[in-house]
Amino acid sequence: MKSNRTFNWAVVVACAYLVLASTARAEAGWKAGTAKACVTPTEKLWMAGFSNRTNPASGGKLTDLWIKALALEDANGHRAVILTSDLLGIPQNIYQRTTAAIREKYGLQPDQILLSSSHTHCGPVLRNALYDIYPLDEAQQGLIDQYSTKLEGQMVETVGRALAALAPSRVVSGQGITGFAVNRRTNHETEVPQDLLAGTLQGPVDHAVPVLAVYQPEGQLSAVLFGYACHNTTLQVYEWSGDYAGFAQIELEKSHPGAQAMFFMGCGGDQNPLPRHDPVLAERYGNMLAAAVEEVLIRPPHHLAPELVTRMQMLTLPLGAPLTVEELQILKTDREAPTRRWAARWLANLQSGMVPVRDYSYPVQAWRLGGEQLLITLGGEPVVDYANKFKQAFGAGTWVAGYCNDVMAYMPSRRVLDEDRVSKPGVRWGYEGSYNFVVYGLPAKRWADNVEDLIMAGVQQVVAETQTAAKTGTH
Repeated sequence: MKSNRTFNWAVVVACAYLVLASTARAEAGWKAGTAKACVTPTEKLWMAGFSNRTNPASGGKLTDLWIKALALEDANGHRAVILTSDLLGIPQNIYQRTTAAIREKYGLQPDQILLSSSHTHCGPVLRNALYDIYPLDEAQQGLIDQYSTKLEGQMVETVGRALAALAPSRVVSGQGITGFAVNRRTNHETEVPQDLLAGTLQGPVDHAVPVLAVYQPEGQLSAVLFGYACHNTTLQVYEWSGDYAGFAQIELEKSHPGAQAMFFMGCGGDQNPLPRHDPVLAERYGNMLAAAVEEVLIRPPHHLAPELVTRMQMLTLPLGAPLTVEELQILKTDREAPTRRWAARWLANLQSGMVPVRDYSYPVQAWRLGGEQLLITLGGEPVVDYANKFKQAFGAGTWVAGYCNDVMAYMPSRRVLDEDRVSKPGVRWGYEGSYNFVVYGLPAKRWADNVEDLIMAGVQQVVAETQTAAKTGTH
């Protein structure tokens, strides 16, 4: 008896192809690649950070400065790259030029690119950043521009080498702890040693040490990315150095030959390594941080599935009250030289008819690795409140990195803005919430009062997008 049903080979082939493709994706796993480049200046440039510096760098070094890239690719071929750097911060103009070049050469979108800075205060001044702090003449500005242009090329080239090195890998995550970060707004620096002994330190902190480790299939460590929420201000010298973060990377690479150690800054805008101002302490804190990472590495590994979701938004953050000619004329005679330079520059701008900007384009980013590990990045110098609030909102294992993609000013929480509205007793009162605009050169007195609300809402949106994408299997 003849069947009336027609055997559809096209359907069978298509179904078999889907099964095989799904199996191949499941077996594909992660791919990862690394690359690095030394970016220690050869010229005696001015050093970024510490406005009381009186001359450029000596030309010597305690450690080299590095940029390091880690490229990741998930089972579906979605790629992203993290570039860490021994720099105070990557300014907006360098971020924009570098990401545009990476997009053109390698096809990565901004959400797939994470440019991080360690915030070492023993690195060079970069183009269009912190120009009011130091007495920069045309020759120095020329050297800064030359170095910045070369740096942009090095970052693009290093990302390219990391992408070219993509190879099968295993990716694991974990979190450690170390306790040398101290809230600098609520603890007097000179009193910290005795407060440490007495256990009377005050103020919020984030002592977590997030760790992302990448292994080759045979088990050798190839990269370890780790973070901590604390200023790299142990050193106030005239030699180039990565500070405690640089020493931590050196120690980890000594312990794991062939591996690339990479550091990212957490929300350490109001956190200092205390006590400080001693090279011995910088190395000690680096060793403490490296030890915290090692403790994570010796635990049973928590493997992340080969799934990567990346999202990003540029938020419009309003600046606070605008500058007036009368205020600038008074500040032009201030006892602090950076304030005088900042006031004179903006007074001249106003008198020439320039209309200063009233808002700023601010980057927030969210990556979800393995469908579970959440990494949030913020621009600027966020205070620790942001990390603590995001951990409350999304889980204690959430990683929050500051100093990413653009460092334009401190990012105070509403609490810090309110505290810095009027003069209050303490060593740091007024700086994170207000005076830092003079240091960074922005044309206002401070951020508007609602910046925390806008940042929280923006981050909640990009995090929600990663959750939806992870559930639906989209990128």
